[in-house]
Amino acid sequence: MSKISRRWFFEQCGVGLGAMAMNALAATNQQPHFAPKAKRVIFLFMAGAPSHLEMFDNKPQLAKFDGQLPPAELLKGYRAAFINPNSKLLGPKFPFAKYGQSGAELTNLLPHLSKVVDDITIVKSMSTDAFNHAPGQILMNTGAMIFGRPSIGSWVTYGLGSESKDLPAFVVFSTGKKGPSGGNSCWGSGFLPTSHQGVQFRSTGDPVLYLSNPAGVDNQLQQDSLESIKRLNQMKLDSTGDPEIATRISSYEMAYRMQMSAPGVMDLSQEPKHILDMYGADPAKPSFANTVLLARRLSERGVRFVQIFHEAWDQHGNLVKDITQNCKDTDQACAALVQDLKQRGMLDDTIVIWGGEFGRTPMVQGGSDGRDHHPNAFTMWMAGGGFKPGITYGESDELGFNVAKDKVHVHDLHATILNQLGFDHTKLTYKFQGRNFRLTDVHGEVKRGILT
Repeated sequence: MSKISRRWFFEQCGVGLGAMAMNALAATNQQPHFAPKAKRVIFLFMAGAPSHLEMFDNKPQLAKFDGQLPPAELLKGYRAAFINPNSKLLGPKFPFAKYGQSGAELTNLLPHLSKVVDDITIVKSMSTDAFNHAPGQILMNTGAMIFGRPSIGSWVTYGLGSESKDLPAFVVFSTGKKGPSGGNSCWGSGFLPTSHQGVQFRSTGDPVLYLSNPAGVDNQLQQDSLESIKRLNQMKLDSTGDPEIATRISSYEMAYRMQMSAPGVMDLSQEPKHILDMYGADPAKPSFANTVLLARRLSERGVRFVQIFHEAWDQHGNLVKDITQNCKDTDQACAALVQDLKQRGMLDDTIVIWGGEFGRTPMVQGGSDGRDHHPNAFTMWMAGGGFKPGITYGESDELGFNVAKDKVHVHDLHATILNQLGFDHTKLTYKFQGRNFRLTDVHGEVKRGILT
């Protein structure tokens, strides 16, 4: 075949690789299936698994039977991560009280959240399939326990695209003692085009590593270099039709624009003092509070999905001390985000999600001051984006062991979030290896009871 005819085939033929690449790129943004209630998401991911029994789920019976063995029938077929399931019951460590017009029950660990309970939806009947951190985090973020599936942020940007030309559509922060156990898979794009993977930002210094030019490289030299690289990449794209090359071109262009936009977005000194005080943020000291405020700044500038991983909640021991510190570090900023979005008129079309990969056992671990991983029942809360405010949905049983009413599986949560963004979760699909994949796999039910 001649060089001319090959070029004609790639560039002009409707079934050529060039057309396939362009079709793939054109297909990366979908149209909502119906009118959305929300257009952006902020996911406050409490990695390590907070104890619902110390924070949200008041269990007087658990307190009553503290130190006793759980009923044998309750443990039939039960699997725990580390402890003997026959460990004794551990009563809640903190007192509960009712707050707001809704009468939501919280412990004294959450004084700031207690002030906005009428603006949030508390779900006490969450459940998952995983009882170890990495698979649990990957399931909560991708809908599967195996590596390589697209994250929920990637699915959202695949569906809705980006509102910003100068910032990534999906931004990720990590603020805990370490990164999440699930690693980059928690925000990866899997088999979706890599333009949809999360971009990890730092809360201090350059938002993204190597964003600033090195010494000796001025703007003109950088622009000339980028133009040359773009021409080379375009030649390769024209000859092979590989859509990942188009993604590479786009990423270079985005990085250049981010050099102008990102530093300003990340400059918290631009915020008035009363906003900094509301969040408990200090621009001079890195903190979870600073990062939550950055999430709001990014969201109002068109970033579609912001996710903060705060890996600090794995209390197998030192439960009282560590969960007290964790709540001190996070409670004020989380509540401030809800309040701030509301006063800016952004809460109606922003979904805020708070929660971890699973809960903690009603049984003790670590002597008398710890709890193991527990997938059967746990608590999360949501706000905004058409979620019904001021309600507590679902129940666990009297020991906080199993869901007793209105179960919400991880797949159901995903289906409900996509619904609020305008998508039928069964129809937001991507064909890979001969089959159509979706975030909820073959599961998921929209939970209308938590929606307005």
